[in-house]
Amino acid sequence: MLHQAWQLYGRWCRWSSAFIHLLMLTVVTFGVLAPLICHRLLHSYFYLRRWHLNPMSQEFLEQNRQEGQAALHYFEKLQIPNASEASGSDVFQPLLLVTIITVQRRNDFHYVLQVASRFHHLLQKCGARCRNHRILLCNVESDPSSHQDVRLLSSFFPMVSHDRTDENPDPRMNQFEKEKQDYVFCLEQSLLAYNPEYILVVEDDAVPEEEIFAVLQHLLLVRFSKPYLRDALYFKLYHPERLQRYFNPEPMRILEWVGLGMFLGPVLNWVYSCATGRPSLSWPIILFFALYSMAMSELVGRHYMLELRRLAPTLYNIVPVTECCTPAMLFSAPSARRALGYLKGLHCRQGFAKDIALYSLLHTKGENAYVVEPNLVRHVGMYSSLRLNDNPKLL
Repeated sequence: MLHQAWQLYGRWCRWSSAFIHLLMLTVVTFGVLAPLICHRLLHSYFYLRRWHLNPMSQEFLEQNRQEGQAALHYFEKLQIPNASEASGSDVFQPLLLVTIITVQRRNDFHYVLQVASRFHHLLQKCGARCRNHRILLCNVESDPSSHQDVRLLSSFFPMVSHDRTDENPDPRMNQFEKEKQDYVFCLEQSLLAYNPEYILVVEDDAVPEEEIFAVLQHLLLVRFSKPYLRDALYFKLYHPERLQRYFNPEPMRILEWVGLGMFLGPVLNWVYSCATGRPSLSWPIILFFALYSMAMSELVGRHYMLELRRLAPTLYNIVPVTECCTPAMLFSAPSARRALGYLKGLHCRQGFAKDIALYSLLHTKGENAYVVEPNLVRHVGMYSSLRLNDNPKLL
């Protein structure tokens, strides 16, 4: 009897000590360490918006203005290519055509120069592996001659313009329908001018990441060999960081979140057992660490965990797409023709912009589309061409 009582007491001591350990770990992690470490992480729940949003937004704008000036100097110093190189006529059918859609915005940020200079630099750096890639500028300013940055870029890249100066105003035209029609025009001209195998349609405030061409090379030549990916309507290369959290109605992310807990639960339990001298794994402790790691990953921010996938192109994730947004969209030639046919039959308006219109096609036409994670471009345009805002913020 005494022996059994001693065993129960020992077991209670072990469990009470484990409870105290895990309680202290939870309090220190979520009450002290995470808030101290993450209070400046823009996409974390611990971000102190009241303290940091205004100064960080101003700092971002100033840095972006400097990057715009650097892009301007890049092209001012760049040697103008000969006519055949500038027109891209040396390639009959590119594997990949990068089409940059641009409209006149604030001159001091030079958004399109930032995007074009970055793509040009990365193509030069890529070398022979990217010799069958080309860049096309698509100027959709209503009066194309008024777009100052495009006049500079026209010496370096082929260009098409959507000239509306002689057209009669359409009473049904709104800014969202105009944006859709401009998108259709650029996609159509890309097919007509080059007939590429793939078209990457990039808006003029989406600056490519360093690894974009290495990842695209892997996707185009390896991953897209799978029929369900090859036949997709489009691939998004950007999704807003604020919408990348696990706590989201998208089933794939919930499965990913649970899978993360199932993996880290036993791993952290093993680390805890080694640190405390406990001999074996325990299901209650595994469950605790699973929930602990899931909470940590969500509160710190899924966006920052996705950044680990940049270590290698093979680690990039391809998951079903969601509505927002269209800074960088990859189409195969057949899917681009399908998308053109669909979009021409839709009328966009407020609440039904081109990104939502494209997403609606997945249900009405039985198509599939995917998003690549992490993002392959950075959205730097805080001044929108659709929504006027004199005091933009990062969030």
